[in-house]
Amino acid sequence: MSLHYIIDGYNIINHPHFSRAVKSCTEPQLSLLVFIRAQRLTGSLKNKATVVFDGYPVFSLAGYNETGIEIIFSRKISADEKIKMLIEESSQRKIMVVVSDDKDIKFFIRSLGARSVGVEEFINPKKDSPSQTYREWPYPRKERDLRKDLLKPELTYIQVEEINQELKKIWLK
Repeated sequence: MSLHYIIDGYNIINHPHFSRAVKSCTEPQLSLLVFIRAQRLTGSLKNKATVVFDGYPVFSLAGYNETGIEIIFSRKISADEKIKMLIEESSQRKIMVVVSDDKDIKFFIRSLGARSVGVEEFINPKKDSPSQTYREWPYPRKERDLRKDLLKPELTYIQVEEINQELKKIWLK
């Protein structure tokens, strides 16, 4: 079973381990994509990766075409919100692994049945570490059974955002 990694691009670029691994980079977004593929951070080449960046497309990435890596720019919303939407809209959450150090994202995606890996674990996987286990199979047996106990949100992320917008209109006049 191949996995689908959803990667918070700037979360990795701003991490100290990435800046040490990629010494001087004038184009950090492009360096990240090359680094992911060169180091085979997603494991098998059959695994898919989606890198989500904040903001609008960068010119240097316009011609970048790497099999297995999709690039998404969040545009008017944050990359965190875009990642949450991608997970929520997916019908295959069990094979999704989100790479981020953001605690809010980790809690949210785990409540939906997806997995998460911290940036340090993703960049420097150690043998028998949880991130290595995720690359081979998304749910270790004992954690697979614990997922049933997680609270399921009654509202979708999009519904929560709509409610927040309504409340902002009322309270922030």
